[in-house]
Amino acid sequence: MTESNRIEYKRELTEGLEKEVVAFLNYHDGGVIYLGVGNNGGTIGIADPDAIQLAVKDRLKNNIQPSALGLFDVILEQRDEKNIVKIIVASGSEKPYHLRKFGMSEKGCFIRIGSASEPMPQRMIEELFARRTRNSITRIRSPRQDLSFEQLRIYYQEAGFALNDKFAANLELLVDDGSYNHAAYLLADQNGNSVQVAKYAGTDRIDLLDSKDYGFCCLVKTCKQVLDRLEGVENRIVNKITPRERISRPYWNSVALREAVINAIIHNDYSTELVPKFELFTDRLEITSAGSVHAGQEQEDFFAGYSMPRNKTLMRVFKDLEMVEYLGSGMPRILKAYPREAYTFSSHFIRTTLPISPQAQALERAVTGESTTKNQGLADGLADGLAESQQRILILIRENPRISKRKMADSIGISTTAIDKNIIALKDKGLVQRIGSDKTGYWALLEDARE
Repeated sequence: MTESNRIEYKRELTEGLEKEVVAFLNYHDGGVIYLGVGNNGGTIGIADPDAIQLAVKDRLKNNIQPSALGLFDVILEQRDEKNIVKIIVASGSEKPYHLRKFGMSEKGCFIRIGSASEPMPQRMIEELFARRTRNSITRIRSPRQDLSFEQLRIYYQEAGFALNDKFAANLELLVDDGSYNHAAYLLADQNGNSVQVAKYAGTDRIDLLDSKDYGFCCLVKTCKQVLDRLEGVENRIVNKITPRERISRPYWNSVALREAVINAIIHNDYSTELVPKFELFTDRLEITSAGSVHAGQEQEDFFAGYSMPRNKTLMRVFKDLEMVEYLGSGMPRILKAYPREAYTFSSHFIRTTLPISPQAQALERAVTGESTTKNQGLADGLADGLAESQQRILILIRENPRISKRKMADSIGISTTAIDKNIIALKDKGLVQRIGSDKTGYWALLEDARE
């Protein structure tokens, strides 16, 4: 590889690092800087890479304005058995970025032209400043100022960090006058933000089975709740044991599913007061978030993982908590499992459509057919005349005696209150009983209890 408009090689850490980073921040594609690589692409290596990584992070944090936090990653890699440092820089949304000591001038602003970082003409500086994004959630004042962040503190502690008294400023949760901004509002213990997960009985939106809002709390917690629902409940893994092997097929690729969910939540345009939406159909999952990606080069950049983070503060927090790896890594992971056609773009929304795996559906039909034959006596002997939901509860208990009411509700598509009512009816008919406690016990069908 040679140097290009997106790649810069440096033999060692030099005084010119910030200049190169500023140029990539101002460039529409961002870029990558390698330390420990010669101009011809040959590997030289870096001594004491840990110290170099810390120095790079400190310099980029303190020497560039507007803040570049959340817009760069510093990664240690090995090439030719030597250590090198890779600095990934995203295109920023608050152009023009500049060196703090020179201000917004031709000495402080740079742009990538070919394989070089050139001074930005004054006219371009003025034009970019005039167009600077002002609806960023870091610039919008929070609708509430009585915010608390205990949930966020706990997540940081679990990740091995501690939030000190200056965490709001360090995480860029304040506007210029010191008030909390909208990013702080989204990360606070209580807020008015929620994410909807809806489940339908068919392939359209006519017959709604269940709709639940996750949120009104720290956005990190909201994201974890949605992931728990989609990863732990809805992403069924269909299993079949044959004489030769155990066959397992998930509904969706688990890595791509996780990346798609987190991307939708992190990069949603919250300045519009719209929130991500997750919709489950019998043949697919649709994830819709607010935002726009224009046709042409912008979409090409999007699929290549070069698009600028819409909410750099949220990106930084999710990276701190190790919920995302590094800039630009999510989209390539999704595209390994699903084609570009999974994405559709409109003027205000981005939709990701993940079809249920045809292999999983085929295996499920085969397993269901076997299960139906196996449980025919149960259906005839116990479930005759029962409501459909009660019949399904009996089947679920037969397949998994330790199944929870929550999982019953999610599998059937009704509320846990409805599950309770149906179980009471089944108990009254003498068809099911609970053995042991709610936490450690199990369900027993009438024929099982007699044994």
